[in-house]
Amino acid sequence: MSNEASPERRPARRVVTGHDGHGKSIILSDGTPPNIRDRGTGVDFIEIWNTQSVPAILTADEPEPTDGPLITPPPEGGTKIRFNDFFPGHIDRLPPRADGRHKMMHRTKSVDYGIVLEGEIWMILDDSEVLLTPGTVVVQRGTDHAWENRSDKPCRMAFILVSGEFSEELRITLPENLEIRTGAVFNDTPVGA
Repeated sequence: MSNEASPERRPARRVVTGHDGHGKSIILSDGTPPNIRDRGTGVDFIEIWNTQSVPAILTADEPEPTDGPLITPPPEGGTKIRFNDFFPGHIDRLPPRADGRHKMMHRTKSVDYGIVLEGEIWMILDDSEVLLTPGTVVVQRGTDHAWENRSDKPCRMAFILVSGEFSEELRITLPENLEIRTGAVFNDTPVGA
């Protein structure tokens, strides 16, 4: 885990509100998010916030919710927001997959709202791809997908992830051995961690 930004990395600012002892609204923190992870893959994970449930239980103050292992999907029944910085050439840092699929292909049981803030990135699906530019919003609905920055500049995306479940009608059309992402970049984090 690294909280120091290299010269090419731009920090993010997070402002968190809460309540004082009299129920008045206050700013609890204002600054760089404490958990910025670089897994050596050319993709930085800037963890902003997460909730363990929906509806979220609101308290006056709470411990840092982004502490702990880096996990791609939101908590089961919960939400997550993060920025991802995709650096040029990030795909070259990943090992090839034994099944020959795109190195970054993954799926989560969630609805993900991905917003391109700056730069550009290609979204790759099973049989198609599309170039995304600033201001584009992707609604990722539990599909296999990958991200690839083919430009010479970093791409920053915001992701808001909401826990989900596959309907029975959809599930029977999907592969029997459905590969669900549980870790950060690979399935390297136990479910429930």
